[in-house]
Amino acid sequence: MKLHDLLQHLHLLVPYQGTNPEITSIENDNRKVQKGSLFICIKGYTVDGHDFAESAVKDGAAVVLAERALPLSVPVIIVNDTTRAMAVLADAFYHHPTKKLHLIGITGTNGKTTTSHLIEKIFSDVDRSTGLIGTMYTKIGDQKFETKNTTPESLVLQKGFKQMLDAGVDTAIMEVSSHALHMGRVHGCDYDIAVFTNLTQDHLDYHKTMEDYMHAKSLLFSQLGNTFDASKPKFAILNADDSASDLYRKSTAAHCYTYGIDNNADFHARNIHMTSAGTSFEIVIKEKSYSINIQLIGKFSVYNVLASIATAFVSGIPMDKIIESIESVQGVDGRFELVNAGQNFTVIVDYAHTPDSLENVLKTIKSFADKEIFVIVGCGGDRDKTKRPLMAEIACKYATNPIFTSDNPRSEDPLTILKDMEKGVLGQSYITIPDRKEAILTAINQASAGDVILIAGKGHETYQIIGSNVYDFDDRMVAREAIEGR
Repeated sequence: MKLHDLLQHLHLLVPYQGTNPEITSIENDNRKVQKGSLFICIKGYTVDGHDFAESAVKDGAAVVLAERALPLSVPVIIVNDTTRAMAVLADAFYHHPTKKLHLIGITGTNGKTTTSHLIEKIFSDVDRSTGLIGTMYTKIGDQKFETKNTTPESLVLQKGFKQMLDAGVDTAIMEVSSHALHMGRVHGCDYDIAVFTNLTQDHLDYHKTMEDYMHAKSLLFSQLGNTFDASKPKFAILNADDSASDLYRKSTAAHCYTYGIDNNADFHARNIHMTSAGTSFEIVIKEKSYSINIQLIGKFSVYNVLASIATAFVSGIPMDKIIESIESVQGVDGRFELVNAGQNFTVIVDYAHTPDSLENVLKTIKSFADKEIFVIVGCGGDRDKTKRPLMAEIACKYATNPIFTSDNPRSEDPLTILKDMEKGVLGQSYITIPDRKEAILTAINQASAGDVILIAGKGHETYQIIGSNVYDFDDRMVAREAIEGR
């Protein structure tokens, strides 16, 4: 694309009148620059892209977009906010890919990953070609790619959407984090459906207050747009049992539908029955009832399924196809995932890393556990410190054998994190084992027939971050090896 054609999307107050080179790519990482690239200088938390502009030019950048004048041998186009400009340019450079996709965004504290995978499964089973972007990976058709953030920055996103279109994808499902919404990473995404799972305490190291956190999530619903088009309707799918939905309903002009268990909802679950093998319930949609039997356990799983059913239903997928697909799902990696190596006790690995998600999982375990409940839990370093004592309190409340250990301590001293946790359970019974592998081994070696062990916090992750180092660590593999070594 020619530079002049690209820049017209920025609507600069003073139009650019310089040379008009062919732009071969847009980059904000100088290491990826090639001949003909437009290099965008982004101010990050630790580095400033302006400091790498000269290096980018040496590597072939034809143009630099910056927030201040730079002494370079190529044109420097100055804008007030390069991050916002990057979203506009990325969308234009890749020819507005989300306008050609059925785009579903899912936000909330817990349940985003499971809900996105359930939705993806339903659409795939009716022969829709799907793409998925989230915490675990980016998936385009049958190919999976590693992701660094739950929601990538705008440049990576738009390039990914273009790759989806090139691969024949027609439906994209993505997790949308509060960070991404607040930072504007999803600017330019033309969502058709926005889904809200729930809102509980998390990320207060970034948002500071629950009100700010709640408002950040509302941006997804306001970004559904303010117009109506019968041929391309917009929908907000809201949790009727979460009070934050009141704000999100007011934040959007889109058609709003609710799902829930405790309160009246458009997609309402009733007569819920849970066993250690799965959950059955009825879903009522406008007085019509359907029986559903899922291989997932817990009230939180019912919420995820309801959100998925509502999303697929408003997308025009027949209810019989939705139910058939949902009932075939056996689970999602690292979400209430069983580790079975022939032992006579239960081992569950779950991503629960917030007070609410840990409580939900432990409540579910308590509903079917007959004997001891072990929970191995820690808290991430350089993250919300206020939830640490809460996590410990919940572990002691619902488990008979709480074990506090390290999660991803990052730059913090693991012992400091554990002391923060212990402040919430003074005088209560628990043990502390800083080494996560040793904590898992201890629980498994102590477990007897009929006991349940929950290894919480990391789920699907295959690494542990200690200091600046990233080590191979998979709770599921460590648990399996410990069981086999008994």
